[in-house]
Amino acid sequence: MSKQTPPVCSYEGSDYQQRFWDEGGRAYEDAAEAIALKRLLPSTGEILLELGAGAGRNTPRYAQYQRVVLLDYSRSQLEQAQARLGGSERFLFIAADVYRLPFVRGVFDGATMIRTLHHMAEPEQALAQVRRVMTPGGIFILEFANKRNLKSILRYLVGKQDWSPYSQEPVEFKELNFDFHPIAVRRYLRETGFRIMRQLAVSHFRMGFLKRHVPTRLLAGLDALLQWTGGLIQISPSVFTKCQADGNGQKAQPDAFFQCPACGTSLEGMGENLHCHNCGEIWEYRDGIYDFRMTK
Repeated sequence: MSKQTPPVCSYEGSDYQQRFWDEGGRAYEDAAEAIALKRLLPSTGEILLELGAGAGRNTPRYAQYQRVVLLDYSRSQLEQAQARLGGSERFLFIAADVYRLPFVRGVFDGATMIRTLHHMAEPEQALAQVRRVMTPGGIFILEFANKRNLKSILRYLVGKQDWSPYSQEPVEFKELNFDFHPIAVRRYLRETGFRIMRQLAVSHFRMGFLKRHVPTRLLAGLDALLQWTGGLIQISPSVFTKCQADGNGQKAQPDAFFQCPACGTSLEGMGENLHCHNCGEIWEYRDGIYDFRMTK
């Protein structure tokens, strides 16, 4: 198996949680996303894979799952998540590449990818990996940055934006930051083995003036009233999609969990360094975090 994968956007060493969320004036977006997740998440679940978990901002919202696996490429983000969530055995922390997930096929009955797809240069390749590690019938909640949002449409119509919000190819507005067309994302999901169940339009009022002058609770409440429109048309800057993994494949065996990201061989053990008996790679376990990043 080649060690080459698409480029990865790393938040290693970043104060993203503090700067962007805690102090960045995004209480409204956080509240609107919490409402969307509550509407889309199933009532119960066994084990959830949180892709792009970062510092664990959304993790407490997955209380219906017995276990949550937080996966992020940045070890420092996972360390912040550990500090945020405490030492509960309910959480498992994994540093890994989304394009090369270190799990056997059919492990998870739930998965989320919130504010993460917009860093994917090859979204279909990433989504195919998510489908591989999910059980048939598992629920996947995907959020994506919407290229065809109302602000983008208006800017294009008055000549302040060169790229068209109507074309279906992604737009990279800065390095490894992409907006996607809703039709293209629905196609990606279908082609990688997901059935779309529901879509919500989220963060309609993502404007500095409104956030400064209208109470967060009121803005979030108004957003909640409009989220259902995502089933008809998507012109909000953020779109949440609830999907179900198709019926192909099977659930993993009870004693199978990790696989070597270098060669695909199942790995034995938990709570220690993992040694691949096929290719010889050793995957580090340190301070409660498994590190499956292929940096060599």
